Amino acid sequence: MHVPGTVPPATAARETPAAPVPAGTTPAGEEAPSPGRHARRFGLPVATALVMGNIIGGGIFLLPASVAPYGTVSLVAFGVLTAGAVALALVFGRLAERDPRTGGPYVYARAAFGDFAGFLAAWAYWITTWVSNAALAVAAVGYLDVLIPVNGHRWTACLAALALQWLPALANFAGTRYVGAVQVVSTVLKLVPLLLVAIGGLFFFDPRNLGPFHAGGGSTVGAVSASAALLLFSYLGVESAAVSAGEVENPRRNVGRATVMGTTGAALVYLLGTLSVFGTVAHSRLVESGAPFSDAVNAMFGGSWGGWAVALAALVSMTGCLNGWTLLSAQTPYAAARDGLFPAAFARRRRGVPTFGVGVTVVLASLLTVYNYASGSAGVFRVLVLVTTFTATVPYLLATAAQIFHLVSGHRDRVDRGRLVRDGVVASVAAAFSLWLVAGAGYAAVYQGVLFLFAGVLVYAVMAARRSRAA
Repeated sequence: MHVPGTVPPATAARETPAAPVPAGTTPAGEEAPSPGRHARRFGLPVATALVMGNIIGGGIFLLPASVAPYGTVSLVAFGVLTAGAVALALVFGRLAERDPRTGGPYVYARAAFGDFAGFLAAWAYWITTWVSNAALAVAAVGYLDVLIPVNGHRWTACLAALALQWLPALANFAGTRYVGAVQVVSTVLKLVPLLLVAIGGLFFFDPRNLGPFHAGGGSTVGAVSASAALLLFSYLGVESAAVSAGEVENPRRNVGRATVMGTTGAALVYLLGTLSVFGTVAHSRLVESGAPFSDAVNAMFGGSWGGWAVALAALVSMTGCLNGWTLLSAQTPYAAARDGLFPAAFARRRRGVPTFGVGVTVVLASLLTVYNYASGSAGVFRVLVLVTTFTATVPYLLATAAQIFHLVSGHRDRVDRGRLVRDGVVASVAAAFSLWLVAGAGYAAVYQGVLFLFAGVLVYAVMAARRSRAA
């Protein structure tokens, strides 16, 4: 990390074996823990819960029905995507081992390619987080409505969505100690019902419910690609521990372990859950289902209480997701602000949390939520959500490119020679996965997302000019 207020050339990372240690970090380059009883560094269990909690949101509760029209061939797509996601997780682990600072993809892209690439990673990731938070809160209201009727009046629903955003924000304002506690509790609470279906469903498994292996027309490869397009974004959040590396104990060791364990754990829940629903709900019914996990619970235990139980589980899952994503939404701007690439206010931190970044993020997400309900049409809102499917992939691609750069550049101090071939293969798979994510976003999302990135170029120009004038 370079000292804020300077503008290193893009070649600086290539010519300098080790960056100077910035203020607020240990000699090893790890960020010093924030003082105070409300700030606490994340151990391996909490870091793993952060990764799992951010990957597993509310989408899992509809996934089996979404891919059912393609048949059980969609499980093959799950397997392929899981391999790509784990490769990406391994890349983040290796990058964090080399540079264990808060910021994740931003830090890695800037170290390899300079300020501009780092800024693009931070800008794209920041847009992704606050737009996604608004979308997540609006979706959570749909599950809340099953428990407490709120959708009857749009402003009641709007207030519920705002409450679902501000409660996790308050936990973040209270400090990393409370963020970690909420994340662990919510992850456990969401996993209990999911594992109940994922593992318990295997005891009620009936192969006759599976339906055909390839239910749609066309080739098997085409069916795998089509179902993969629906599943691609199920693994967004794999970078969570890397982005919060400065708050993780022994990040050189634990960030990689938490990332791989969290990603693998989420993958197992996805695969087993989908397989169990396929085996407990008849294929013809599953294709038309709007609540596949509820149908699976009702098929397993009888009655009609599955909808209420799954709605509660989904609400807990999405609230935990909001808690983790709220923290991540402030971490990357915090790292960029320390380098002078974001406004200095984003570098303010209390109790281990970048409070200004959390505040700005929750306000922007709230304004977008209010707009969604005030407009009466979700058209523009839906476009913005699609944009995040592209902007989320920009930091991934830049991070994997940074890893490939380090492997090819030949710097012995940055590359483990004994693992060169293995790291090269893993980085190549992760890069392919990242490009697949971009392709899966669709033409419209890429087009709109590029406009958002170009808007960021103007912001970068202003910030660069201010730093140049100050220097």
